[in-house]
Amino acid sequence: MSSKILIIGACGQIGTELTTKLRTLHGTDNVIASDINTRNLDLVEAGPFVILDAKNFNAIKDCCINHNIDTIYLMAALLSATGEKYPMEAWDLNMNSLFHVLNLAKNSIIKKIFWPSSIAVFGPTTPRENTPQHTICEPTTVYGITKQVGERWCEYYFNKYGVDVRSIRYPGIISHKAMPGGGTTDYAVEIYHEAIKKGKYDCFLSEDTSLPMMFMDDAIKATVDLMAAPEENLTIRSSYNLSALSFTPKAIFESIKTHMPEFKITYTPDFRQAIADSWPSSIDDTVARKDWNWSHDFSLNKMTSEMLTQLKKNYNS
Repeated sequence: MSSKILIIGACGQIGTELTTKLRTLHGTDNVIASDINTRNLDLVEAGPFVILDAKNFNAIKDCCINHNIDTIYLMAALLSATGEKYPMEAWDLNMNSLFHVLNLAKNSIIKKIFWPSSIAVFGPTTPRENTPQHTICEPTTVYGITKQVGERWCEYYFNKYGVDVRSIRYPGIISHKAMPGGGTTDYAVEIYHEAIKKGKYDCFLSEDTSLPMMFMDDAIKATVDLMAAPEENLTIRSSYNLSALSFTPKAIFESIKTHMPEFKITYTPDFRQAIADSWPSSIDDTVARKDWNWSHDFSLNKMTSEMLTQLKKNYNS
């Protein structure tokens, strides 16, 4: 029996497209998708799928043994904006699910882990421009705290037990296939949908709020490339800085206007503005580019063109 991949939280924004990519690379039957429910029927019906609670250690362990799982991608999490509404639930899910997979690797039930961190590990005391790989991390959100603590545990399990765990500090992710799940950077997806549906958008961040962003294709590429990198090349076992784009709501609005001149925007900042203000405006990812040859493909205008083209097809169908 060949070894297999388990994706926990496969129905989420990143998990959906990561599942598709990994099945293309490794074969549909070798990638088991899982989530706590079947909310994404397209993904559920596209290949092997199991209902799995990321907080249930025994259920994950049984799934790994029954399906001969070699590698886990732990994508389940409560994100920044949702985490502020349900702090204890965010801590419970984000931390315990990580411990479960780390301990499965420690006990040699699985061999390799991907666990996503986030720019949310940074805070208002972090240098905002070209935030370095090693810097002050004093997050002000529950989500950021769970990711910061998670990074420390990942590095600890690598140093103490030799667990092959790999991680990326994702910036905001933009996709036309799956809607975002309660993050502070969600505006950068919503704005494209609203441009097509209504020709206008009311943004929950101010026009000059610059944040690190990335098109989904680049995020998936980074994830796959990191997991394929030779172990001896990796120097970071907490989480790698990753960068592609940094832009403001005003910049994305102007990019859309080149395709849709009548598009209009207003700004009504809400509680997410304070979260955004605590995060970097740009990221230095020199270490990722050196260790595993990371490079991004999509500019803002290339991303806008792809988003509008694909979303128009979706809405027309």
